[in-house]
Amino acid sequence: MSSLDRERPLAGDVPASGVAPLIPPGLDAVLVLVRHGETEFIVDGRFQGQTETPLTLRGERQIRSAGLRLAHPHDDPPLPIPETAPFLIAHSPLARTRRSAELIAEALVTAGRAVPPLRPEPGLLEIAQGEWEGLTDREISERFGDALGNWRRWPGQAHARGGESLDDVRTRVEGTLTDLLADLAEGGKRGTFDRNQVLGYADDAPEEQRWALLVGHGGVFRVVLCVLLGLTMEHFWNFDFGLAAISVIEIRSGRAVLRGLNFEAPAGGGDDLPSRRQDAERNAKGAL
Repeated sequence: MSSLDRERPLAGDVPASGVAPLIPPGLDAVLVLVRHGETEFIVDGRFQGQTETPLTLRGERQIRSAGLRLAHPHDDPPLPIPETAPFLIAHSPLARTRRSAELIAEALVTAGRAVPPLRPEPGLLEIAQGEWEGLTDREISERFGDALGNWRRWPGQAHARGGESLDDVRTRVEGTLTDLLADLAEGGKRGTFDRNQVLGYADDAPEEQRWALLVGHGGVFRVVLCVLLGLTMEHFWNFDFGLAAISVIEIRSGRAVLRGLNFEAPAGGGDDLPSRRQDAERNAKGAL
């Protein structure tokens, strides 16, 4: 057990500093979130949830582009992640995210980077949407209009019948993040707040900063951000995740800092523009 783990607060014990208990004090690390690429259900305009639906050919191209960008993070425009191999790669067990993680790993290997074993994490599963899964927005509006409206307005208080509440999702996400962050902290050197906290000011960077890649879904990643940033589930819709987009959270001495949301890989000849527009429309409808 590392010194980080020994000094970690108990679950539910919020320290005076406001650091979330699930983040080991002093942890310096980076979390990189990548949503899966386009799927057949997305093309059909259907709510996915935990239903299996494969990546389309365009979805695979999107993820390959994201993998190339992760393999060369300091190419222009640079990503705020270390230019080292990922310490761990975790993914939702669903086929669309497993395949996305495999394609990213292939890109890293091709670039000569070491890749750890891919780690399926049930806590990163998309939010279960019960009776809405497999239905279009119109079908759900006709059959469950009031519930859908409540979900869009008060996500912390409403959910699909037979699906998960955000409180349930938060519980499993917190458990998964606790394990992943503990692994990142194990054997690591403690960071300190006694360095510049504002970008653009020169300071000593953390040595050999570890980073983890999480491949998941738009809905569960919203919960991940709320948990890490100490926000209630009523802030669920304040974040959005594009298909195959890269988002970065830096952990500075145990404090989560959102460094970037939806860094997009270059699109080949405008190929992804229709997909991006459709994805934005789906998010506005509350589809996961």
